Amino acid sequence: MTAISASEPDWSRERLSKWWDPSRQLLKSIRRYQKWRQKGGILGLFFSKLAVFQHHFWMVVTAADIPVNCQIGGGLLLTHPNGVVIHPHAQIGCNCLILQQVTIVAGVKIGGHVDIGAGAKIIRPVTIGDHAQVGANAVVLQDVPAGAIVVGIPGRIIQRNSSA
Repeated sequence: MTAISASEPDWSRERLSKWWDPSRQLLKSIRRYQKWRQKGGILGLFFSKLAVFQHHFWMVVTAADIPVNCQIGGGLLLTHPNGVVIHPHAQIGCNCLILQQVTIVAGVKIGGHVDIGAGAKIIRPVTIGDHAQVGANAVVLQDVPAGAIVVGIPGRIIQRNSSA
């Protein structure tokens, strides 16, 4: 088993294997919007508007609130995207995993290869280090160092992984 990188995106994690894959389609619409918005010009404007239309469709299907202008690193996995809320001023590193019903507010900086369990809430502008894990239903109110595991309400660190 190879270690997942915290700095190099694994784009295969976002690749569509079939058309009806709402979480990956949602990410695809975000990536497409950002690409065309950056290109600019009349074509960029047209295709970015088309991507916004697609994005709205997939947001309704997934019941997620992930804006097209959010800062998400490559390789994000949204296994069950329903109820996921990400503020556009939050930063998410590459190769992260976010499960259902997760809330991430403005000012949050999430490192690479961070796993966030179902129902977790990150409700203050904190930094979560690379390879950290946030347990299901944890409420994160303080910074989490790299490789740490945080659980509970309020979230507390139960283990630090020195190999991260």
